[in-house]
Amino acid sequence: MGELHLEIIVDRLKREFNVDAVVGRPKVAYRETILGSKEQEFKYIKQSGGRGQYGHVVLKISPAKPGEGFEFINSITGGRIPREYIPSVEKGVIDAMQRGVFAGYPVVDVKVELLDGSYHAVDSSEIAFKMAASGCFKQAFMKSGPILLEPYMSLEVTTPEEFVGNIVGDICSRRGKVMEITVRGNLHIISSEVPLAGMFGYATTLRSLSSGRANYSMHFERYMEVPYETAEKILEEKKKTK
Repeated sequence: MGELHLEIIVDRLKREFNVDAVVGRPKVAYRETILGSKEQEFKYIKQSGGRGQYGHVVLKISPAKPGEGFEFINSITGGRIPREYIPSVEKGVIDAMQRGVFAGYPVVDVKVELLDGSYHAVDSSEIAFKMAASGCFKQAFMKSGPILLEPYMSLEVTTPEEFVGNIVGDICSRRGKVMEITVRGNLHIISSEVPLAGMFGYATTLRSLSSGRANYSMHFERYMEVPYETAEKILEEKKKTK
């Protein structure tokens, strides 16, 4: 739905149903990934009377190509970790990825290789290896050049010629990049890529810039690295909300 649809619905909630809705900015679906590789060892040992917990893994994490997703590689030989515990190691990694490590956003595009480990005949369990893998992944991730990724949108604005300059300037102010401007009859078509974080409220701004004569379409293009200064602000906001 467009922003105008949402504004109308919020107004109806207040006016017709007496619901005092708390309305905030939509949240951007950031992602986390890494730039480097790291080999990490982690032991999960817990003794609380009776049977304990023991899980020991050595993982190597490295970046995958954008869009490749997650790959888990089991390189255990010689029964260093029993076969029945290998799925628990993978589950522990996936759990850590879903929760996020750097700023609490899901992790994407990483390869994780299980290199080594050990087990205890009595104290080892599926949960122990899951916890060990989760802790190991988190430590390795933070040592591998973690970065934030943000969704970039493909934006196409159709406008009369007299508004082109103002619209292009506004796109650039939103960290957008104009790819090309083409002419179709009396209209100019501005094709650009912009981060989604800068596009909230754009419909209202575009109406103002063009006296209501321009329109636009927008769809998801790809994820790209968040600039350092912007990432710092996002991390600070995350800390405040915890």
